[in-house]
Parts: sequence; structure tokens; C-alpha cells
Amino acid sequence: MKMDFIVDKQTKTVSITKEFAFELSLVWDAYTKPELLDQWWAPKPFASRTKVMDFRVGGRRFYAMVSPEGQERWAIQKYTSISPKTNFKLFNAFADEDENPELPGSDWDLTFSEQDGTTKVSISIYNESLERLEKIVEMGFKEGTISQLNNLEDLLAKLSGEKESK
Repeated sequence: MKMDFIVDKQTKTVSITKEFAFELSLVWDAYTKPELLDQWWAPKPFASRTKVMDFRVGGRRFYAMVSPEGQERWAIQKYTSISPKTNFKLFNAFADEDENPELPGSDWDLTFSEQDGTTKVSISIYNESLERLEKIVEMGFKEGTISQLNNLEDLLAKLSGEKESK
């Protein structure tokens, strides 16, 4: 399905739009439930491991991207706004294993909409500094995001199939 990935250095923003051929509630769950997030959030061959997730305004997700060699790269997401099955916002920052954030971070705004069985997810990621934006782009953020979203597509197909067979 359709995907757009746009880096705008002037506004220090990355915009990602992705369509999924699945119902909104299934896509929303994949973004908001740790047991599902950990199945797709990391680009292969990495794995995602959530240590803490409290999906509520003021709550957080603390997780690691784990390399095949076992190296951990921690991040923390603090939820700032949630409108169920429509939108949520979070502040994201890399962190150490003790949850100390490496600032600056980025503000994420995720919007979900469904039309005719297709769910569109629109993500706007504002970086507090141009240096941080350039760093994540250099680290392969676009390639990692494409890999993640392919993982999500596979997971949604699996979950949708399981749902239909029940």
C-alpha cells in the first residue's frame, strides 16, 4: 500500500504517511499495545523489547532496540495526548538503561483514519534540533522506518487472518 516519507530540514520535521488494508482498530492496537509493538517496531535484524509501557496521558514507554549481538539502544516515549483510535502524541528521546534521556528529542504526532477498510496513519515528527534530525537520517531512519512498516504489514495480515479463523 501507499507510503510517503518526507524530510523537511527547514521545519526540522519528518512526515510519514502509510496506508494499510486493515481496519483501524487493528492498526491502533498494533501501535498502542506493547505485546504487539514489540513484534514489529524494530527493523530486522533488530528486536524491540519494551521494559515499561503505560499508554495514557502522562504515561510512558521505555524500550530497547536490541541487536542480534545483544547490544541495547534505549529510548523513552512520554505520551502527551491521546484521542482513542484517532490520534496520540508523544515526546521521544534516546536514553540510557536507567531512563536518563539524551536531549534534544522529538515530538511525534500520530493520526489514524479509516476509509473503505483502509487505515491511513499520518506521522509528523518534529525534532528539537536540526543536528538531531540529521543524526537520525544518517543512522538510517528512513530505511529503518520502511522495514518497521513492512514488519507491521506482515503482523497485521497475521492478526487479521487469526481473527477471521476464530
